[in-house]
Amino acid sequence: MSIVKHIPNTITCLNLFSGCTASLLAVEGHLELAAAFVLIAAVFDFCDGLSARLLKAYSPMGKELDSLADMVSFGFTPGIIALAYLKYAVLGDVHADFNPAELDASQIAILLSAFLIPVFSGLRLAKFNIDTRQTESFIGVNTPTNAMFWASIPLVLYYGDYPFLQEWLSNPLYIIIAIVITSLLLVSEIPMFALKVKNLSWQDNKIRYLFLMSLVLLAVLVKWLVIPLVIFVYILFSIIDNLTKKK
Repeated sequence: MSIVKHIPNTITCLNLFSGCTASLLAVEGHLELAAAFVLIAAVFDFCDGLSARLLKAYSPMGKELDSLADMVSFGFTPGIIALAYLKYAVLGDVHADFNPAELDASQIAILLSAFLIPVFSGLRLAKFNIDTRQTESFIGVNTPTNAMFWASIPLVLYYGDYPFLQEWLSNPLYIIIAIVITSLLLVSEIPMFALKVKNLSWQDNKIRYLFLMSLVLLAVLVKWLVIPLVIFVYILFSIIDNLTKKK
């Protein structure tokens, strides 16, 4: 096989490597750096599919490798980031050790709830691999979008001034509610439009262009807060897209 055929899988491996690095940084409490590596993993995730299409280098191995990489970068890593938020809310420090001998049962249960994200991400990826309805679009929120929501919060706090967000992170109940909602969105039956474009025409990509323009407007209005809001804007435009198609 030509070396060119290995390029997509190599890029996927870089996605996996970035996800592993992000997980390590999140475990150590370096959430801004972890978020940066999630972003890097997302870029590699986009590029591996693009290169596979351009080079016509599709393979069953590439498909499986992509899912395994996504499970680490966009499933396990956001779970570790959510765990850090819960450590801050429950123990007062994202660097606190998880020592069951020093915690009561309720604290342990609260901290372990972060791993609902990896569990539902695994279900999402397994469902995607066998669901023939998701060849051109998505059903349910995809794992990179969900990961970007969780990874964006430390970046927003670092670069912006949002006291209400700091208060939100100090309450474990709010974090658990967000964990449950985003986990259920991963396996929901909400049809979601894909961001991949086959051409640049307005008619074929109207919903995508409107989505991007709305994000630019939101960025002007709320600045860094636009990043975690992307997931909700994406869902809103997907619902609008579905309703207009049914008319």
